[in-house]
Amino acid sequence: MKNIKPGDIVARKKYGKDIFFKVKSLIITDAGETTAILRGLDVRLVADAPLEDLELQPAEEVLRYRHSDIQKHSLCFRRILQRREAEREFFLLRGERPGPGEREPEKQEGAPGDGFFEVPGRVLHIDGDEEYLDKCLHAYEQLKIPAQGVCLPEEQQAAKVKELLKEYTPDILVLTGHDGLIREKNNTFADLDNYRHSKHFVAAVRAARTLRPTHDDLVIFAGACQSHYEALLKAGATFASSPRRVLIHAYDPVFVVERIAYSSIEKTLGPADIIKDTITGNEGIGGIEIKGKLRLGYPTSPY
Repeated sequence: MKNIKPGDIVARKKYGKDIFFKVKSLIITDAGETTAILRGLDVRLVADAPLEDLELQPAEEVLRYRHSDIQKHSLCFRRILQRREAEREFFLLRGERPGPGEREPEKQEGAPGDGFFEVPGRVLHIDGDEEYLDKCLHAYEQLKIPAQGVCLPEEQQAAKVKELLKEYTPDILVLTGHDGLIREKNNTFADLDNYRHSKHFVAAVRAARTLRPTHDDLVIFAGACQSHYEALLKAGATFASSPRRVLIHAYDPVFVVERIAYSSIEKTLGPADIIKDTITGNEGIGGIEIKGKLRLGYPTSPY
C-alpha cells in the first residue's frame, strides 16, 4: 500500500472501486488505526475508510473517470437547453399575444427596446464543499441562471441562512454539501442520528422557513447523498434527497433549480417533470409540485 495523504484520489476496494474520492483528512481512531475521511469527486457523499481498503488511482484512471462524468452532465445540459429553447418560443409567443380588445401592435423589426425579455428566478446556493460550489456556480452561469454562492460547512448553515436570505432575497434556496449513512450504527433509516449531515440540513430548512414560510415565496432544495428525505420535506424543503438513500450527483441541485427558474409563474410543475432533467432521477431526488419562477418583462432596453 502506497502512502495515502490528503488530496489524493482514491477508490474503495470493498465496493469494487465504483466511486472515486478525494482524501480530505486522516484521523486516528480510538483503536489506534488510521482512517481516511473521503469526499466524492462527482457525488455528494462523505465517507470514511481504513487505509488498507483504499487504492490510489493513477492519473489516467482519474482522467477517464472525469471524462465519463463530463459526458453524463453534458448530455443533461444539451437536453435542458433544447427543452428551454422550445419552451421559450412558446412563452414569448404567449407574451406577445394581444389581450381582449387590444390590437396586434405594429412590429418594427430591429427597433430599439422592441420585444420581451425573460427574468428567471434568482438563486442562493449554500454549499458545504467549495469545489462543488464553484462547479455549480459555473453551471448556473452556463445556463444563464442568476445565482449567488456561499460556502459554509453543513454544521453552520442553520445559524447563517436567515442572515443570507435577508442579504440576497432569492427566489430559490439550495442547501447542500455532503451527507451519508453511518454504516456502523445500528439505527433505522428514520433516525436522523444515523446520517452525517441530514440533521444540519433539516435545521437549516427550518430556520429558512421561519423567515420565508411558503413554497411559492421561496423554493428550497436541501440534502446531499443518502440524506433523510422525509425529514427534509417535513421541515419545509420543496425538493430533497434521497428517497431511496442513493448517491446524488454534484449537479443534481442545479438541474432541479434550472427547471423551476426557467418555468413560467403561470405554470405549476409536477415533481416528476422536474426530476427527469437530473442525473440521478427519482431514486435520488423527490419533492412537491411548485409554480415556476420565470417572468416576462417588456420592453427590452436599447442600452
